[in-house]
Amino acid sequence: MANLLRLILIAVVTSSTLAACSFLSTNNSSSLNKSLENTPLPSVANIDPKSFEPERIPDAPYLQTPQEVVIEMLEMAKVSKNDLVYDLGSGDGRIVITAAQRFGAKAIGIEIDPELIRESEREMKLAIAQAPQIRDQIKFIKQDLFKTDLGNATVITLYLLPQANLRVRSDILPKLKSGTRIVSYEYDLGDLPPNQVKKVKVGDREHTIYLWIL
Repeated sequence: MANLLRLILIAVVTSSTLAACSFLSTNNSSSLNKSLENTPLPSVANIDPKSFEPERIPDAPYLQTPQEVVIEMLEMAKVSKNDLVYDLGSGDGRIVITAAQRFGAKAIGIEIDPELIRESEREMKLAIAQAPQIRDQIKFIKQDLFKTDLGNATVITLYLLPQANLRVRSDILPKLKSGTRIVSYEYDLGDLPPNQVKKVKVGDREHTIYLWIL
């Protein structure tokens, strides 16, 4: 009789323990689910597109050229509808777009930064919406400017750092045809004498433009 009572007591205790565990488990799971429902997803940082392009850093930091300077550069080079203009390090594309819009030239922008290429293409679409006739006159290429074939250029525009300009002089100029015009904003080509130097005042600042004719 004592053994039977002992077995009944063990069964009752075991059943109660299992029930309690089940109750606690259900309540904890319900609380956890409610907690997750009320928690927003963590924000995910945007990945810089530049990190996808390990080729080489740009030859100059991106700084916008004032539009007044852009126009003067193209006027100094006497750009016309007969020209093919290459802008080396084309940034947001304003020189290329202005060469086509205002001077009727064909123009190509060479830029290594993919984000600036995307910005240039956005600006190009806006320009084409205003002047559809320039659609076939503009192109932007993501490329190292020192690996670009510039043999068919008639005008080359630059806004690079002095050391990059020196490399343009040594690596690019010897490959260009006679009569090609080179226009550089702010920096010269070392001791190569320019054909013309012009100062342009925009606001309180004076800007320098150099022109060479090969």
